[in-house]
Amino acid sequence: MKREHAIIAAAALGAVAALGCSKSAEVSEQKARAHAETLAKLADEDVAEVRRGLPEGAKALAALYRGDTKPADDLKGVRVALEQARAKVQDLRVAKSTFFALAAPDGGVLRNDQEQDLMTGKNFFTAFPKLKDALGGKYVETRGSMPEAAAVRRADAQWVAAEPVEVDGKVEGLYVTGWSWSAYAYRLENALRSEVRGALGKNENLPLVYVYVIVDRAAYGAPVSPEVNAKAILAQEPLAHLSGGLFSTQLEITGRDFGLAVKPLAAFGDGVAVAVLRSET
Repeated sequence: MKREHAIIAAAALGAVAALGCSKSAEVSEQKARAHAETLAKLADEDVAEVRRGLPEGAKALAALYRGDTKPADDLKGVRVALEQARAKVQDLRVAKSTFFALAAPDGGVLRNDQEQDLMTGKNFFTAFPKLKDALGGKYVETRGSMPEAAAVRRADAQWVAAEPVEVDGKVEGLYVTGWSWSAYAYRLENALRSEVRGALGKNENLPLVYVYVIVDRAAYGAPVSPEVNAKAILAQEPLAHLSGGLFSTQLEITGRDFGLAVKPLAAFGDGVAVAVLRSET
């Protein structure tokens, strides 16, 4: 009889544990949905900063082409001008870009604003063909992959924007900025973690959260984000389930329960979304 009671008790505890696990995943999913909504709005503003600021920055760079020395002959001066152009424009000062660069009309990179400039001598048009449209005198945004702009050693790609630098109606160069998707996932993840920490109650534990940016068939996470998470997200084929504007589910990754929410990032065009993984601790 005692043995039967022990078996029943063990079964009951197992049921309670399973229920607790399910309830925890449900909470994680609900909160991940709210997080995804918040990050989508954040992305809208991040892109808006670039759209507002880049044309103003390009005007400041026009001075490079009015002097006696050509920008190609004074690359140190180009770097200083890039820093000054960003400093003069509030939207660019706060922009989340990982680089600002000046390119020649043929797409060749003259200089970027980083101390270790791996882009100089490379060609933007090779990695981002659509940037050629900026030669027509208009602002352009596009996506592509340039190894010298990667933020991680594994596969990475970028979103970039370009504004023509015009002097007397002629396009003399291109003012280009952007960020790698991995760097941007890191930016969103840090913003989310700060928000989550700020909302914690006195006796609440900090949940585990990860943010990935999905671009077509790839998922980009912060430099230290587990690849197994990215694979688990892509296995859900989330972009195919976004007709309602938001996809969410519960899943297990390496023995841990997570809530997943995926929201389109409309500012970047079709095929781009933010994915939030959350697990209660």
